[in-house]
Amino acid sequence: MAFLVLNGHHIRYELAGEPDGIPLVFVNGLTQAAHLWGPYVPYFVERGFRVLTFDMLGQGESDKPLLSAGFDRHAAIMAEMLTELAMEKPFVAGISYGGAVALRYAIRFPDALRGLVVMGAFSEMDGRLKWIGENLYVGLAAVGTEYLQNLFMPFNFSSEWLEKNEAIIPVLRRRGYNLNDQYALQNLMEAAAKSPSFSAQLSEIDVPTLILNGEFDYITPRKLHDILRRGIRRSRLAVVQHACHAFTLECPDVTMRLIHDFAVKAQAGQWPGDQTTWVANDDPAGDPLYLPVMGDPLRAIQPAPPAH
Repeated sequence: MAFLVLNGHHIRYELAGEPDGIPLVFVNGLTQAAHLWGPYVPYFVERGFRVLTFDMLGQGESDKPLLSAGFDRHAAIMAEMLTELAMEKPFVAGISYGGAVALRYAIRFPDALRGLVVMGAFSEMDGRLKWIGENLYVGLAAVGTEYLQNLFMPFNFSSEWLEKNEAIIPVLRRRGYNLNDQYALQNLMEAAAKSPSFSAQLSEIDVPTLILNGEFDYITPRKLHDILRRGIRRSRLAVVQHACHAFTLECPDVTMRLIHDFAVKAQAGQWPGDQTTWVANDDPAGDPLYLPVMGDPLRAIQPAPPAH
């Protein structure tokens, strides 16, 4: 564990891998912290990457200022941190809130990264997401962090995962309560709610981009990811089967393989960023990695073709 002082604030980070490794940065979701990338760090270090994980301002063990920190402020702090740590042109991978930060980083610093992975993310808040965010905020302010953590559980994970991990969920929740500060979370949520749509700026992103979306993501559904797919020229959207919003935690083996395959192809100039939509193989060792989509990828149920 280490800290950097940036703009007068302490930012907690962890750096792993050889100094000459391919730089890779993971950006947390709203209520997450750096330790939740635990399985990802050794996986990528063993494959020649230098991996940076960190707590954003207002998260985990980083400072929690009184003023709101919006997506652009997080992106600017990340840019300073990467300069301090001499991580030039990294791959940047962000989930949910961190996915929006990663998008803003790619727009604001277009020459400062070699590839982008956005997962469960958004470039605008549609009517549903605004209502979800407002309800979460009201619950957080009225009841507290415990309520927010509990409410997020069925949004983030499938029934199968919740049932399988029932015994360890209380431990995970307590750790979340200890790491998250109620007022810091309120500040982060307020900043997200005030963020204007930046979908019109997606065309400014000109690096290889992998977009990942859980099949049953209720918080950031496929519609929001399709906006990203259509807006980012060198992108490809892959749907992670059976997963909800927090598929980086529920399906780490599949997610790590997808990110690694993307990074290897992007590094070699072979990424087929053709703005198409695919389904990820749910077997982390299965081939092919990507499966074709049957029918309209924006529909939850694929209708049979009409009989003639």
